[in-house]
Amino acid sequence: MEASDPADHSKGQWWELPGGGIHPGESSADAAARETWEETGIDGIEVGPEVWVRDTQFTFGGWFFDQTDHIHVGWCSGGEWDPQALEALGVGAFKTGKWWDLDELLTAEIRTIPSQMRLHLPSVVAGELPEHPVDVGE
Repeated sequence: MEASDPADHSKGQWWELPGGGIHPGESSADAAARETWEETGIDGIEVGPEVWVRDTQFTFGGWFFDQTDHIHVGWCSGGEWDPQALEALGVGAFKTGKWWDLDELLTAEIRTIPSQMRLHLPSVVAGELPEHPVDVGE
């Protein structure tokens, strides 16, 4: 999804994966499926193993975040970007969503979060899933 910080336009724009907080009692895989539906409208995603992890601290929308991201691989039959339950910050942050062809993403001059996505994505797309989550922290 293409995003920007609604409270700080000096950060520019970037592309990021859907995701967000894990609710009490919810697994990271369940949170990935829920957040994907909320932020993209894609339902019925098959959430696979956690392939990446990163500890990150950042300010967004005027709020400070200190979190660990658990990034899972997921499979679905596609779908159009049609957010279903964006929170207020998401409404101001997300501009659009799209499916990227791997080669297009690898050569695009865009900022991604996580920034190391292009380095680690080809092996995941090839089905080479790590035994333990790879740290893709900045």
